[in-house]
Amino acid sequence: MMETSGRLEHTYILTLENKTKMKNIKLTYIKLTFFLGCVFALVLSCDRELSDEATFATFPTTAEVFIDAPVGLTDQFFRSFDPAAGANTSGFGVDNNTFYEGTTSIRIDVPSSNDPNGNFIGGVFEDRGAGRNLTGYDALTFWAQGTTSGTIAVGFGTDFDTLEGEPSYDVATSVQMTSGWKKYVIPIPDASKLIQETGMFFFAAGGFDPLGDGPNGNEIAWTFWIDELKFEKLGTVSQPRPIIFNGQNIAQQTFTGSEINIVSQGLSIKYDVAGENIEVSGAPAYFNFVSSNTDVAIVNQFGIANVIGEGATEITAELTGVEAEGSLTVTSSGALPLAPVPMRPAANVKSIYSDAYTVVTESSFNPGFGGSTTEVTEVGPPGQLVQVYANNNFTGIIFNNPVDATTLTHMHVDIYTEEPGTNINIQIRDVGANGEIETNIFTGFPDGDDKDKRFDATGLTVGAWTSIDIPLDGDLATQRNNLGALILAGGPDFILDNIYFYKE
Repeated sequence: MMETSGRLEHTYILTLENKTKMKNIKLTYIKLTFFLGCVFALVLSCDRELSDEATFATFPTTAEVFIDAPVGLTDQFFRSFDPAAGANTSGFGVDNNTFYEGTTSIRIDVPSSNDPNGNFIGGVFEDRGAGRNLTGYDALTFWAQGTTSGTIAVGFGTDFDTLEGEPSYDVATSVQMTSGWKKYVIPIPDASKLIQETGMFFFAAGGFDPLGDGPNGNEIAWTFWIDELKFEKLGTVSQPRPIIFNGQNIAQQTFTGSEINIVSQGLSIKYDVAGENIEVSGAPAYFNFVSSNTDVAIVNQFGIANVIGEGATEITAELTGVEAEGSLTVTSSGALPLAPVPMRPAANVKSIYSDAYTVVTESSFNPGFGGSTTEVTEVGPPGQLVQVYANNNFTGIIFNNPVDATTLTHMHVDIYTEEPGTNINIQIRDVGANGEIETNIFTGFPDGDDKDKRFDATGLTVGAWTSIDIPLDGDLATQRNNLGALILAGGPDFILDNIYFYKE
C-alpha cells in the first residue's frame, strides 16, 4: 500500500509541544467558574438561596466549522505548525473550482520532501470566541478527496493555547484520501467533557511516497480538498472500545519516585461507524484511570502514573463506563539505590551527564527520532539525578556541541535495570566535520564522514547498578574529535547515570 512520508509520525507530538507554549483562552472560563463557586459559597454562608435569575456560563453549540467559508473561526482561520520545525506555510487556501457542495472548499497543497519552504504542512482551526459546547454531538465529519491516495493526520481538540498543567481533549486519527469525494468520521470519545472547546480541527500531511517503501527523501507534492467540515449527531457511532497498553496485560518493575507514561504505551479507542472500523487516539483526560493500591502508585488526568511507595498495584482504565482492554501491574522495590560515585580526576574527564563532574556540553536526551517509542524522564533530588528510559526501542543522546575526545580512551556509563535479560546497544557516534548525523537508510550504518563504535551492554545486574567502560577503539581509534551523539537501542526499561569520556 502506498503511504505518505514517515515525517507525519511527529505531527501530533509537535502539536502537543506547541500547545504548552502559549496563553490559554480557556482561562476565562476557569476564572468565571471559580468566581461563581465563590458566589455560591457566600450565599450559602448567609443562609440564602440562589436567585431564580442566577445563570451559569454557557457556550454556543455551533456545529459548522467550514461550509463554503469558515464559521466562527479566528481571524487567522488557519494557524500553521511551527515553520522552524519544517512546516510549510504557503500551501493552505480556499478553492472556488473544486468542492463537494456549495461554492468553495479548503485546498491543501502538500509540499515535497525537498521543498525548501518546509517538507510538511499542517495546523489548526480555532473558535473565535471563548469556545463551543459540543456535548450534543458524537462525531466531527467532513468530505475530502485527493490527487493521490495519500494519508493525512486529522483530529480536533488541539488549539495551541492550553496552559501547562491543564487537561486537553485532543482526538487524532489518520485517513487515506481517494480520487473521489468521500465522507470521513472522527468519533468523539466523551462529548460530555466538551463544554468549552476551542480546537475545531487540525490536520497534517507530508509528501506522497509513490513506491510505498517508507521515507526516503523523494516524496512528491500532492493536493487534497476538504469540504462540509462540521460536528454532527450521527447516531451510528458504536459504544467505544477503549484500549490501554495495546490491549495487553503487562507487568513492570520500578522504584519509588519513578513515573510511567501510560499515553506512550498504546492508548487508543476503537469504534464501529455504520459498519466501518475507526480507531482514534484520545487524550488521557477522556479516560478514568484507577490504581488498585494508591499507596504504591496514583495516576493523574494526564495519564502519568507516579510511583509513591513500595509494593504492587494494578492500573486499569475506563471510558464512559466501558472498561478498557489492557492493564499494567506495577511492582515497586522501594527507593532507587544511588549510582556509584565516580572517582576519576576531573582533569581526565569530559562529562556528558553526572552530578560528580561539570558537563562539557548540554545534551538532548530524547530527540524524538521518527518511530521512536521512548519516554525519558529525569528524576531524583539535587545531586542524585538520573535519566529514566521507558519503552525504549531506539533513541539518542544528542550533544549540543561535539566533544573532542582525541586524547581520551574510554566512555563510562552506569546502568540500572529491574528487568532480567535487559540488553542495550550503545553506539558512540563521531559526526564528522559537518556536525551532522549521517546514516545510510538501507544499512543503518554511518554514512558520509561519520564513524561509530557499537557496544552491547549485556549481563546487567538486576536491581543494582552495573558500571560499563567502553574503549574508544575500532573506527573511533582514528576519528573521535567530533563525538556528537550516543544512539541507544533495546532495553526497553533502564536508568542511566554518570555518562562521561575519560583518559585511562
